[in-house]
Amino acid sequence: MRTSTRIAGVLTGLTLALGGGTALMAPSAQADVAQCINQVERELQGGEAPDSVRMSCYVGLTGDHAKCVSGLTETQVSAATAESACRVAPE
Repeated sequence: MRTSTRIAGVLTGLTLALGGGTALMAPSAQADVAQCINQVERELQGGEAPDSVRMSCYVGLTGDHAKCVSGLTETQVSAATAESACRVAPE
């Protein structure tokens, strides 16, 4: 195999791995935040979650479980729902 062909193949593989991997992971991340928000909205019995809930769920997505829970409980979400919602965020 020629060196130029090998380099082109490696660059193509890296492009797909880096760029394609990010594109494939984005929908999954959004779904996890949505699950967190949906759990809180169920407690609100059909009400739409405020932006503070959305932000706390996003923090949970990053893996900071304690900050996610404290953010949700500050917005009057029960501790049990906050724990459960934050647990599904990073999945």
